[in-house]
Amino acid sequence: GCDSSLNLTSQKATVTVDGIFRSLRDIARVRMHMKQFNSIHNPGSNTHQASASYKPLLKQIVEEICNPDRPDPVDIEHMSSGLTDLLKTGFSMFMKVNRPHPGDHPLLIIFMVGGVSVSEVKMVKDLVATRKPGTQVIVLSSILLTPHSAVELLFAPDRLQPDSHI
Repeated sequence: GCDSSLNLTSQKATVTVDGIFRSLRDIARVRMHMKQFNSIHNPGSNTHQASASYKPLLKQIVEEICNPDRPDPVDIEHMSSGLTDLLKTGFSMFMKVNRPHPGDHPLLIIFMVGGVSVSEVKMVKDLVATRKPGTQVIVLSSILLTPHSAVELLFAPDRLQPDSHI
């Protein structure tokens, strides 16, 4: 709501910053129900505050998919896609049947709603190449984010349908 810095008031700045933090809290609230991917921040311990770290959600997901120990993914659900998978899913209610793991397939398709940056795509490529060589990865997104467009999306009045110039 401010076209130049000359029209910027303290009230307009406060309203805008409050809106940004409201959006960030909404994103955090959506991810609260997740068991494994509920945070991108590791606060460290009380004695080692300097060990706090940031781990992007996309990196967490790809590491889980490419995990060689292959535990059953907690927050990633397999969707049945054929008669065999449907029978396995049905029998799993009565007996122990292992669900297919997302890393079983030689093709991994990731679609990021809200955008992905070039550095994130490179990170996915590098992770898969080192942890699961031979797997083909296709990364799709609703928008290719640049540093400028990522910040502009924070200020977009309707984030589901941002301005067409972004």
